[in-house]
Amino acid sequence: MEDVMQKRLIVVSNRLPFQLLEKNNSVTLKESDGGLVSALKSYFETSGPQGTFNSKWWIGSADFPEKRWKKYIAQEQTSSFSVEPLFIEKKTYNKFYNGFCNATLWPLFHYFPSFVEFDEETFKSYEEVNRHFADKLLTILQPGDTLWIHDYQLMLLPGMIREQRPDATIGYFLHIPFPSFEVFRMLHRPWKEKIINGLLGADLIGFHTHEYVQHFLKSVQMVTGYDYQFRTVFLKDRIVKADLFPLGIDFDKFHNATRSTEVTTLRNSIRSNFEDKKIIFSVDRLDYTKGITHRLSGFERFLELHPEWRERVVFVLVVVPSRQIISKYNERKKLIEEHIGRVNGKYSTLKWQPIIYRYNHLSFDELSALYQVADVGLITPLRDGMNLVAKEYVASQTTQGVLILSELAGAANEMGEALQVNPMDREEVSHAIHTALIMDASEQQQKIEVLHKRLREYNVIHWVNDFLKQLEETKEHQKAQQTRNITPKLVREVAAQFGRAERRHLFLDYDGTLVPFTKLPKMAVPDSELIQLLKTLSSDARTTLTIISGRDRASLDSWFRELDINLVAEHGAAIRLRNSEWKYEREIDQSWKPIIKPTLDLYMQRSPGSFIEEKNHTLAWHYRNVESELGFIRSRELLDNLHHMVRNSQLQIIDGNKVIEVRVSGVDKGSVAKKFLDEGDYDFIMAIGDDKTDEDMFRALADKAITIKIGSGHTLAQYNLTNQIEVIKLLRALCQETEHVSAL
Repeated sequence: MEDVMQKRLIVVSNRLPFQLLEKNNSVTLKESDGGLVSALKSYFETSGPQGTFNSKWWIGSADFPEKRWKKYIAQEQTSSFSVEPLFIEKKTYNKFYNGFCNATLWPLFHYFPSFVEFDEETFKSYEEVNRHFADKLLTILQPGDTLWIHDYQLMLLPGMIREQRPDATIGYFLHIPFPSFEVFRMLHRPWKEKIINGLLGADLIGFHTHEYVQHFLKSVQMVTGYDYQFRTVFLKDRIVKADLFPLGIDFDKFHNATRSTEVTTLRNSIRSNFEDKKIIFSVDRLDYTKGITHRLSGFERFLELHPEWRERVVFVLVVVPSRQIISKYNERKKLIEEHIGRVNGKYSTLKWQPIIYRYNHLSFDELSALYQVADVGLITPLRDGMNLVAKEYVASQTTQGVLILSELAGAANEMGEALQVNPMDREEVSHAIHTALIMDASEQQQKIEVLHKRLREYNVIHWVNDFLKQLEETKEHQKAQQTRNITPKLVREVAAQFGRAERRHLFLDYDGTLVPFTKLPKMAVPDSELIQLLKTLSSDARTTLTIISGRDRASLDSWFRELDINLVAEHGAAIRLRNSEWKYEREIDQSWKPIIKPTLDLYMQRSPGSFIEEKNHTLAWHYRNVESELGFIRSRELLDNLHHMVRNSQLQIIDGNKVIEVRVSGVDKGSVAKKFLDEGDYDFIMAIGDDKTDEDMFRALADKAITIKIGSGHTLAQYNLTNQIEVIKLLRALCQETEHVSAL
């Protein structure tokens, strides 16, 4: 067994967490801004999960020349992690970063579709830079390494690594929102397919909120057709988990800053400058997603509605420079400054200015002092993946302070005690400012204490450990879920078990299991050889044989009425026990069909070759005969429409093998198979099927039966057979045991 002490954690992000500055022939390191940097650096500087990793690495592109890097590493330095920089050609990097990343993905994922640029050249650069990262990592990765890839700039990277290293342990975390499918689908089809398949190269994909997880899972289903259940995506050869991990902060770093001499001095200086005035504070990067102009409108409305607060409150607004090469950002800066000038021009007096504006970076001490001195933290982005500023502001308070937070920030899910607002509603923002300023001190303290407890418990270290622990558990789950192909030796062993058993039960699906698929369901008629095979098996008194199918009862009856077997139609809606009459499990509600069928008719008309099959219990739209790409696209559209239609109803949608079925919930192959077993005592049980509907049966019989899936793809079954022909071979082997016993 591999020594766990040899494992390495390799963090990958677009940029390295620092810049290198050269002055007087000496190179110094300057830590970069950003939530990811501060979060992971805090983790790296602690012991982390004891004994898990013996070294930590950070891979990222460099925004300094290679010559400077060589000079830096020649100097004596100490660090809690090793660094491997990538030096990417400037023109390519510009098209990648300022192009596809920040002119396409950033506005789209933040719900600014009108800002999105669709440029094939920038996407090619996006692919090229992701390939640079992959090539670099493939020279570094060793068995036992844990690779953790971060953010929207590297969404293709997990898939690129997976292609070359199928057994690699890969985690991925998205630090911005993942949009609803209705927004995500605006990307060109090849782009969104590559992005989704790239992300699915990871074993665990992390998001800040439940909403982002659900949007991702829906997009996976609509783009690739892969099914999911309980945040687990079922790929052809493995499972991938998507889950929420709300990013925390280094709580102690901000909370303990209240005792820092430097911070205290700055805090006292700020407070003395504003005497007895209340201070509202906000700090943001320059970005249209931050809603700064909307925030200013809300503050302006507050001054208009509450003249009694003029000269008694000041709004300290800090904007940190960002992405100045992108025109949208420079336009935003101009709009912000014009708005500030208008408000100050309208309300300023000789001794008071309502808005104090600063366009610059803040040191940690300055930021902490402003957090601590602010009576109100006004954090109102129009859309934000998380927003750590809100958490930092709360952590910096001792007993008082009120947080006003946008309900569209990811942090809003965890911070219910804040005054949450719609950032685009200036009346609501104005009202929240007034409420915050007059809030009783005891109420402020109570809210702060609750938030402190939550932030302290789920801090950045907890976040990292939680993600890495779940990544390890996902790898273990993958290994446990791996199925085995049935070999000739295993066939002999199964046949021998069958021969020794005194009471046996065989559950057999029909289409794709006993007979191959055909263009039309009515063409899939059992031949005389199959009938004889089933007759031989069922002739042994020790064997109960049940054909459990999605077929209608009339078809099953016409084919198998002469055999001494059980028949189950429409996945369990109707059952005919051997030598008995058909019985329905319950009265079938038909009232939903006229509502659903027109939608299926529409898609049949739009998809040449498709057809509708109507049964008592189900409606099915088959698209096996539709041109492959068109059929898949139409099936995703239909699936989306049906999900909206059946919401809050008793109907279930099955995304099957070239078929989409709508049926009444609560009846499935699993519940029927379990009912059969509850009524008998068997010492050999085997279930064989090929479709998603058979997974219900595999799940119900998991600890009782030999379960076999036909074809590739993820399954709950224990074993795989390549195709339907192999099923017939297996049943022949069982028949030989039956005939052998009969001859004795």
